[in-house]
Amino acid sequence: MFTAVMNLLDLTPEQLKRAATIKEQVAALNKEFIKLLGTSSDGAAPQSRRGMSAAAKRKIAAAQKARWAKLRSAKPAALPVKAAAKTKTMSPAARKKLSAKLKAYWKAKKAGKK
Repeated sequence: MFTAVMNLLDLTPEQLKRAATIKEQVAALNKEFIKLLGTSSDGAAPQSRRGMSAAAKRKIAAAQKARWAKLRSAKPAALPVKAAAKTKTMSPAARKKLSAKLKAYWKAKKAGKK
């Protein structure tokens, strides 16, 4: 690349045409270079995707099934058991009492704003 920075508006039409032809030549040479070497111009090798054979997939699946079977066959006491979470319920009397308190609170709050 060149280091001199020029404003495109300062260029003459002839200079712009010359720059366009040079750019086209560079693109054509780059295409030819890629075709010649069979790689991209940045030097990166094409990536290949490595797959897994069907036999390897079957082997992994069998091993996982064996792990799950071993876990299921373990004693129930050995496995951690979550206790059922208790749901807290409010009695109807407590709910009524709380509702009355909140109604009084909001009534007083609204009266204070007016």
